[in-house]
Amino acid sequence: MVTCGIAMKIPAAQFKAECLRLMDQVAKTRKPVVITKHGRPVAQLAPVAAAVDSCFGYMKDTLRITGDVLSPVDAEWSAISGDEDHLYERTPAKAARKK
Repeated sequence: MVTCGIAMKIPAAQFKAECLRLMDQVAKTRKPVVITKHGRPVAQLAPVAAAVDSCFGYMKDTLRITGDVLSPVDAEWSAISGDEDHLYERTPAKAARKK
């Protein structure tokens, strides 16, 4: 076995003989093994990426409710009272552009 940088290089014949041990080693060290044939890299035994947790519930316990959220609000809506109707009236210039 030859170590080079991060990945360990191993000839195919040696990999074949030590496959199960190398799989355990990769799982333990999280470092890949490069398999070579005639000194040239042909394959790589690499650790499986860690599973990503589900996004469901990731914000659990991050919200705090203060006050009563069930009782009706004592404010009158402007859509019902009409006190903002002037904001939605058409001016003559806007009316002319729409035609």
